[in-house]
Amino acid sequence: MMYKNKRRSSNEKQLGDVIEKLLKAYNLDDKMKELDLVEAWPELMGKAVAHRTKSIQIKNQKLLLTIDSSVMREQLHIGKQVIIERVNQFMGKEVIRDVWFS
Repeated sequence: MMYKNKRRSSNEKQLGDVIEKLLKAYNLDDKMKELDLVEAWPELMGKAVAHRTKSIQIKNQKLLLTIDSSVMREQLHIGKQVIIERVNQFMGKEVIRDVWFS
């Protein structure tokens, strides 16, 4: 029995590309980025910061963090630029431009 070498036609897409387009079409791509960030937060910022972080959201290129320690909040505010750089590097593009704390 002889098998023909089947190649993908030029109109076939990679599954990842299709999923990415669907996420964008339904405005879910930002939410997925946010979930990735929440999962990576302890690695990006350390366990102490992650333990004090109660909420992480991204809205209008702002990272909104709820921190349950005023001392930690002040320390993070001082290092705001480092947070922006780490998050954007993790995401592979500029996702946030500012960080707000509450």
